[in-house]
Amino acid sequence: MGYGNQNLIYLKGGVLENRPDFDSKVTDKIIKNFRIMLSRYLSSPIPEMKVQISLGEENFFTQTDEYGYFSAWVEPSKSFEAGWHSVIYSLKNENNEIYKAKGEFLIVGKDAEFATISDIDDTILVSHATQLYKKFRLIMTKNAKTRLPFEGVAEFYQKLKAHENPFFYVSSSEWNLYDFLLDFFTIQNIPKGPFLLQEYKSGLRDLLFTGGGSHQHKQDKIRRLMLLFPKLNFILIGDSGQRDTEIYRQILHEFSSRILAVYIRKIGKKDDFDETTTKEFEEKGVPLLMLENTEEAENHAKKSGFIMK
Repeated sequence: MGYGNQNLIYLKGGVLENRPDFDSKVTDKIIKNFRIMLSRYLSSPIPEMKVQISLGEENFFTQTDEYGYFSAWVEPSKSFEAGWHSVIYSLKNENNEIYKAKGEFLIVGKDAEFATISDIDDTILVSHATQLYKKFRLIMTKNAKTRLPFEGVAEFYQKLKAHENPFFYVSSSEWNLYDFLLDFFTIQNIPKGPFLLQEYKSGLRDLLFTGGGSHQHKQDKIRRLMLLFPKLNFILIGDSGQRDTEIYRQILHEFSSRILAVYIRKIGKKDDFDETTTKEFEEKGVPLLMLENTEEAENHAKKSGFIMK
């Protein structure tokens, strides 16, 4: 899912081979879930593939990189209304069309009161991201229909969304898990929004350490959103298990006037923020909350006028 404003749209995708369609069911056995998750990390990216991007009557062209990715900043001649729109991606070989797929992109309109940027693992989806064995067991034995969200997340996020307020999901999960996340969010009625994920990985080792890395990419992606929507304020939601607080702290330094609140779900034994972080947020006048559950975030959002009481 891409995203953009009235003048500029960001679109991204990948071209892979040996990637089957994944159709999960609640009744699936552990061995099927294991096989499907494994296959997500064993597909082969196709580099240097020409891609045609069709927006209405206009066509744009790009090419996959060495990892099979393509991305493009597109400036269409006509403006799109706020909301979701279709885009067609076609693979070309000389003058022949090899394959065609449909995508979507979100245009953020002027009626949006604010946007929400949320992490996924251990913020929305129970993942045990800081406990390797538990994390791996969940990933390999469950599927999108049997994994669980934290209680109250869907209802709270739907209230934040209201009518026009967009959601963006910035996560260290890899693009390998895109179909899984899309399925999970749909089943759990979590607001639709573009996923901004970590680069595609391949192999058993990458599967074992899925969601790892420096997380610096999350800061870069949040900054991109802030710059693309310069008149929009944001609520930031994450957890204490990884580096969300530090990432949001760096964003605070550059965009403090546009951050309405930061909600951090407590994961593990850490009870509070360090003194320096707390002081920085207080000086900028931005609420920073460590939360035991979703209800606490919802109560603060009600008091602050972000959602209806």
